[in-house]
Amino acid sequence: MPLPPVMFCAQQIHIPPELPDILKQFTKAAIRTQPADVLLWSAGYFSALSNGDPLPVKDRIEMPVATQKTDTGLTQGLLKVLHKQVRHCAPRGGHKEFVELQDLEKKWKNLCLPVEKFRALVKLDPCTDKIEWMKFLALGCSTLGGSLNTAMKHLCEILTTDPEGGPARIPFETFSYVYNYLASLDPEVHSAETESYLAALKETM
Repeated sequence: MPLPPVMFCAQQIHIPPELPDILKQFTKAAIRTQPADVLLWSAGYFSALSNGDPLPVKDRIEMPVATQKTDTGLTQGLLKVLHKQVRHCAPRGGHKEFVELQDLEKKWKNLCLPVEKFRALVKLDPCTDKIEWMKFLALGCSTLGGSLNTAMKHLCEILTTDPEGGPARIPFETFSYVYNYLASLDPEVHSAETESYLAALKETM
């Protein structure tokens, strides 16, 4: 004999007091980040939330990057999210020199970015299990399109501790290291030009 349907009333249903705020913050985060795959991104969001890790959430909604040759989904905002997540894993809150490729690929996927794009970036600086984070970040900035200076502008805006809209300053040593690295990958940029530019820049500081 089938059981009678269970009847519930409002008094029988307990709603955890923290649930409304969790759902509200989740909804706002999804709107700001605009993930391509909401379910995949949600899994990464709640996993990070439960572990106390930085959430895969952009600071604000971004407009598409017009200089990209193809729409890969990668933006400055998403690179900034990755940087926050990698920095969180670094000892004493500093920049992590190397990051495990497996861990980085997982973070990349949680942002709904195409895995083939990730592997293409890694091939630009071949490695086995780990990659130098600053180099990966620089390569990501370079794929957003434009010139070497445009890539450096993206990098400075990601790394700076200046308030948003400020000069986006970073240590000269960091700027010089990344500029030299990206310039070395561009056959049209000669080492003499790079040295001259960095020397002139240092004199103005």
